[in-house]
Amino acid sequence: MKNKGPVSQFIMKHYKHFNAAALVDAAQGYEKHLEEGHKMMMTIAGAMSTAELGKSLAEMIRQDKVHIISCTGANLEEDVFNLVAHDFYKRVPHYRDLAPSDEKDLLDHHFNRVTDTCIPEEEAMRRIEKHLVAAWQSAHDNGERFFPHQFFYKLLLSGELEQYYQIPPENSWLLAAAQKNLPIIVPGWEDSTCGNFFAAHCIEGMFPPSITKPGIEYMMFLAQWYQDNAGEGVGFFQIGGGIAGDFPICVVPMLHQDLQLDHVPVWSYFCQISDSTTSYGSYSGAVPNEKITWGKLAVDSPKYIIESDATIVAPLIFAYLLGW
Repeated sequence: MKNKGPVSQFIMKHYKHFNAAALVDAAQGYEKHLEEGHKMMMTIAGAMSTAELGKSLAEMIRQDKVHIISCTGANLEEDVFNLVAHDFYKRVPHYRDLAPSDEKDLLDHHFNRVTDTCIPEEEAMRRIEKHLVAAWQSAHDNGERFFPHQFFYKLLLSGELEQYYQIPPENSWLLAAAQKNLPIIVPGWEDSTCGNFFAAHCIEGMFPPSITKPGIEYMMFLAQWYQDNAGEGVGFFQIGGGIAGDFPICVVPMLHQDLQLDHVPVWSYFCQISDSTTSYGSYSGAVPNEKITWGKLAVDSPKYIIESDATIVAPLIFAYLLGW
C-alpha cells in the first residue's frame, strides 16, 4: 500500500469479494497496464458528466492516466453545462414518486431530468448555444472543418465561458482534456442537445453540416491513432455500454479484417463497469469473452467486468489509481 491514501487503503482492506473484489482487480490491472508503458482509452456512456465524474476524471487526465476518450455527445456537452450552470441545477431525490403531471411541470419550468438531477435549459443549454453558433459560423466563413469536440475545445481555451463558471475549473474533465489537447472520439454526436442545435441551424441554412467532421472521419482518425500508439496494445476502460464503447472497440477488427493489417495488436486490457446484466443480444450485457470472437480481445487479455453503478465504482477506481 505504499503511496496509497485512505480511500485506497479502505478499498484494499474491505473490498475482498464479488463486485468489490472485481473493482480491486480491475484497478490493479489498470495500474499494472500503465506501469508497463501502455496507453489507456476510456469510454464514457450514461450521464457520467452530469454525475460530476470530472471531480476525479480531470485529475486522471492531468496525471496522464487516460490517453484518449470516447464519449457520447451528451457527456461531452454536459460537462460544460455543469461548468457554467451548476448552481441552477435542481435535484429531485424523490424522482421515483413523480407523476406524469410532475414531469410536465418540470418541462414547463425548462428543467430536463436525468434520474434525480434536472439540467436547466436556459442557464446551461441556451447559455452556450450562442457561443457554439459563433464558432460554427466562424468555421463556415473561414472554410474550416472541425470535429465536434474541437469546437468545445476552442470555446474552453478561448476563455469566453469563464464569465459563467460555477464550479472550480479543475473539476471539469473536458477543460482538463482541452488543456492537454487529449484526443476525443464522439460517435453519434448528433444524438445530443448541441447536435440538435447544430442540425436545426443547418436546416435554417446558417451553415452546411460539412463544417463538422462526422463519425466516419472519427473512425479514420482513431485507426491512425491506434496504429501510432498501440505498441503491444492499448487498454480499454469502458464506463457503461452503447455507442461510446462499441464504436471505438471495433477499430481493431477493422484494421485486421478490412484493411488486412496483421501487425496490429488487439486491445491489451479490458474493463467494463455496467449495471446491465448478462442478456441475449445485448452489447452492454455481453461478457468480455464474446469480444474474442469478434477479434477485439485475445484469449490472454486481462478482462474485468464490474456489475455495479458506475457513479460509485469509477471514482473509487480513479481514487486508487491517483493514490487517494
